Amino acid sequence: MKTPVVFIIFNRKETTHRVFEAIRQAQPTQLFVIADGPRSDKIGEAEKCMATRAIIDRVDWDCEVKTNYSDINLGCKLRPSTGIDWVFKQVEEAIILEDDCLPDPTFFAFCDEMLEKYRHDTRIMAIGGNNFQFGRQRTNDSYYFSRFPHCWGWATWRRAWAHFDIDIKLWPTVRDGDWLRDILTEDAQVKTWEQTFQSVYEHKIDTAWDYQWTFACWINSGLAILPNTNLVTNIGFGADATHTTGGVNKLANMPVKGLTQPLQHPRFVVRDAAADRYTYQNIFDVTLLTRLKKAIVRYGLGRSNVS
Repeated sequence: MKTPVVFIIFNRKETTHRVFEAIRQAQPTQLFVIADGPRSDKIGEAEKCMATRAIIDRVDWDCEVKTNYSDINLGCKLRPSTGIDWVFKQVEEAIILEDDCLPDPTFFAFCDEMLEKYRHDTRIMAIGGNNFQFGRQRTNDSYYFSRFPHCWGWATWRRAWAHFDIDIKLWPTVRDGDWLRDILTEDAQVKTWEQTFQSVYEHKIDTAWDYQWTFACWINSGLAILPNTNLVTNIGFGADATHTTGGVNKLANMPVKGLTQPLQHPRFVVRDAAADRYTYQNIFDVTLLTRLKKAIVRYGLGRSNVS
């Protein structure tokens, strides 16, 4: 494969090993590894982090390996985002996997082809590996266009990541101008995402970077490419996870189905509104608000921003 792969790891040796084996099968010529440091109050975590990093020493194919390992714990907000910043100072495009995102083998070829085909099309800002339509086929093509840049296995370009702002400094302008309504149009979605971005802006959600990436895509009218079958499954749900702690969840261990070659490309670039509406109703309308409430309870914050 032609595209560099970015691997974000922490302290979970078992899931990291499984995802690493999928990367090994793809044999990228460049592998960028981003690792967070142990939390000082977690006994035994330093040893877990070291054991997880040791997996990277098993690279046994012709590959340039670059590592960005933090000695201290930066957390789920800063470690991925600063690591991706580091990557895009060196390469123009990359495929990004976290330690609990297990890809189907065809995921890599899909990203490779999409990165090349849409490299200079600034309407496209992300390529995702997830399909959250739960068996509903939205198109006869191999992929469709969405407003949601899912991040459980994804790819993007330096040109798109350049719009990322961890502090979403433009949020007050977007909020006060009611621009989110122009983007989302539906009242329920506007309300949900207003609450989310406001909480991120006020640092009431200080453990995320993906909301900021969504914000960057939306305010730049960016679209994401999503496959017509699910290409990445999240194997990280469980007690040792940071966010996905629920063992029983419809998003946990979703089956994958590879895409057949040659890919069937859409003849036009138009967002699939029906697919996006379904995604919002079945993913974000439930899990997003639940996560917001848990975060507010966890940090002892007021409940004024969550209904």
